[in-house]
Amino acid sequence: MVLALKDHFVWDSWYVHDGEKYHGYFLKAPHAIGDPDLRHFNVSYGHATSTDLVNWDYLGTCFKPSEDGWDNYTTWTGSVVRGDDDLWHLYYTGTRKNDPQLAQRIGHATSTDLHNWKRVGDGLILDLVGPNANHYEVDVSNGEWHDRAMRDPWVMRDPEGDGWLMYFTARAPGIAEANDAGCIGFATSPDGYDWMLEAPVFTGGFGQLEVPQVFEKNGSWYCLFCTAAHHYSQEQTKLRPVVTGNHYLIGEGPRGPWRIAPGFLDGTDPCTRYAARIVDTDDGVVILGFADKPEGVEFVGHIMDPDPVELTDDGLLIIPPQLKAAE
Repeated sequence: MVLALKDHFVWDSWYVHDGEKYHGYFLKAPHAIGDPDLRHFNVSYGHATSTDLVNWDYLGTCFKPSEDGWDNYTTWTGSVVRGDDDLWHLYYTGTRKNDPQLAQRIGHATSTDLHNWKRVGDGLILDLVGPNANHYEVDVSNGEWHDRAMRDPWVMRDPEGDGWLMYFTARAPGIAEANDAGCIGFATSPDGYDWMLEAPVFTGGFGQLEVPQVFEKNGSWYCLFCTAAHHYSQEQTKLRPVVTGNHYLIGEGPRGPWRIAPGFLDGTDPCTRYAARIVDTDDGVVILGFADKPEGVEFVGHIMDPDPVELTDDGLLIIPPQLKAAE
């Protein structure tokens, strides 16, 4: 029983548990736009709740672009955490209308009820500026890439000390092959409000590593990401299946060093599931993401039901084949 809306496309999603139920947030755009490729620029956030990640109660729109701020064009993928101040914190991607480079920045809003969100100030908390900006591609006016990437923030408590860590999709400068310049950007904060841009924790392999999610299981660290078949570097096309979908890095700690896991976790061509998330449940670890083009032709646009994820003895993530229903 997928998470689908009758009159909207649904895609990237993220999840948080409030102690009683899961809250799912997702990007949505009305079918009335016609072309699903236009969904990115007609976007708002939907919100739904569930006790099992299968049956969902849709609560409506909970966030959207500002009227005339730095984020008046799009509000894209983010993450939600509970802060030390007992507020819920939303970290999100924003862009401004008529920006020729489609420059992305990171925003911040808070809530007491997980549905009604209020921007902190004007919302803007992080940009590719300051002493560590030289580690990032901050100008794409030469046309070698299609946007100035800084999006999909994933925020978590720092397990190695006080404060918070943020990971995001970005690109590194000065790399000859465009499809080898994708990176996992990084920032730190003592309180979740004031953020410091740091150097990326990983660079290379793909033109972009989208929708990162960092987590620990059984003492090993993982960074889930998604990428497309046409964004593989020349080297990576020789090392793994050239598919579109969800893969991961393996790290020695939350700051790395990181390496690309062997094989490919969850990919097909055309893509079945994209922008996936790993979620811990009472029954184990599951993966869920949106249905892209599982039939190979048309964009579908709903959140697929979760599939189980297992951890092998050598520390790799796998999605075991599902048992076919008895005939």
